[in-house]
Amino acid sequence: QGDAAAQYNLGVSCAEGLGVRKNVTEAARWYRLAADQGLESAQLALGIMYKDGEGVAQDHAEAVRWFRLAADQGDGGAQVNLGLAYGFGRGIPVNFVMAYMWVTLAASRNETAVEVRDRIATLLTPEQLAEGQRLALEWDAAHPRD
Repeated sequence: QGDAAAQYNLGVSCAEGLGVRKNVTEAARWYRLAADQGLESAQLALGIMYKDGEGVAQDHAEAVRWFRLAADQGDGGAQVNLGLAYGFGRGIPVNFVMAYMWVTLAASRNETAVEVRDRIATLLTPEQLAEGQRLALEWDAAHPRD
């Protein structure tokens, strides 16, 4: 299968044109090889490529799939992107409670997500807010950090 970290690094090189000619299609290929092996940074990168239609055909449902895989491993960037997908209904039905849950998890790992979380909170009823907080706490308890 190859070394996932090396494949991811080749993807970054291709995406950014670092030492090679920039080629986002080739970047997506390398990211997929690493993502298929479970490397969360590659899963996030591939999800972003599907979200933006860069190097691959735009496919929000496929972006959500990759964001969820990385988010389930605790990747804050993937959690924000998954929360935004729920919030905007891109690739998944709109669900503000789930949006709040994922962005709350991201906010505990990444300060830039705090503002997004707080904006989503304004869309929720007190009951929905409590449900989102409960879900985030349950997720955190089931996924201890190293």
